[in-house]
Amino acid sequence: MRIAVTGGAGRVGRAVVGLALAEGHTVVEIDRPAVAAAAPEPPPKLVRRPADVTAYPELKRVLAGCEALVHLAAHPKPWGQPDHVVHNENVTASYNALRAAAELGIERICLASSVNAIGGGYSRNPRYDYFPVDERHPSYNEDPYSLSKWIVEAQADSFARRYANLTIASLRLHAVVRARPSTPPARVHSDFAVRDLWGYTLSRSAARACLLALTADFTGHEVFYIVAPQTQHPRPSAELCREHYPEVPIRGELRGNQALYDCTKAERLLGWCHEDDGPAR
Repeated sequence: MRIAVTGGAGRVGRAVVGLALAEGHTVVEIDRPAVAAAAPEPPPKLVRRPADVTAYPELKRVLAGCEALVHLAAHPKPWGQPDHVVHNENVTASYNALRAAAELGIERICLASSVNAIGGGYSRNPRYDYFPVDERHPSYNEDPYSLSKWIVEAQADSFARRYANLTIASLRLHAVVRARPSTPPARVHSDFAVRDLWGYTLSRSAARACLLALTADFTGHEVFYIVAPQTQHPRPSAELCREHYPEVPIRGELRGNQALYDCTKAERLLGWCHEDDGPAR
C-alpha cells in the first residue's frame, strides 16, 4: 500500500514511517519544507514531499497517488503558540486532510486525536463522569488544543456521513513516549498528572494502531482510545480515584495500577493491544 503520513518527522510519525516501511509499504512522508529539507537521504520506498498542510492546494498535490492517509501533523499541545494558532491550524489541517482524501479517492484515513478531546490535562478542573473513561464519555473540553481535537473528530463524522466510501479512525493518544517513563515523584504527584489521569502511550504501540486502522473491518468514522493499560503512578488506581476523584463512580473493578482509559473498543475493532513495555526506566 502507498501510505501518506503527514507529520512524518514527529515522534509518532517516525514510528509510523518505520513500521510501515518494515511491513513493505511505500510511504510518502509529508512535512513542512524546512523539516523535509533537513532530513537525511531517504531509504528505499520512502518518498519525502514538503508541504504546508494548512495550504489546501499544497496538501492535495502531495497526496496524489496515495492509497491511505495517516494524518499526524498538528500542534501536540496548547503551549508554545498563541491559542488561535494552535486551534486554527489543527482544525484547518485536519479538514484539508479529509477533504483532499475525499477528492483524491483515498478511502482509508487515520487521524491523530487525543485523550484531551473530552478535556483533561489542560482543563482548569476536568470533569469525569465515570472511570475507566471510554468513547461514549461526553466532552467537557475548554482549552484551544482540546477543542481542536474534538472538532477534528466532528469533522470526521461529517465526512463519513457525506462520503459513504470513507473509513476514518480517530485515535485518542496520550503523552506518547518511546519507553515507559520513570516519572519523578514531583511530576507524578503534580496537579497536571492528576488532571491527565497518569496515562501514556508507547510510540511503537501508537504506530501499530495507526496501521491497523487502515485495514480494520469497519465503516464510517470510529473513535478509539490508544493508551497503555497501566498508569505511570506506583499507587493502585482505585486509591488514586478515592483520593482525587471521590465523587466519580467506578465501573467494574480497577486492579493494581490499571489505566483509567478503556481501550477494549480498539482491541475489538482494530485487533490492537498496547505492547508489554516492561518496568519503568
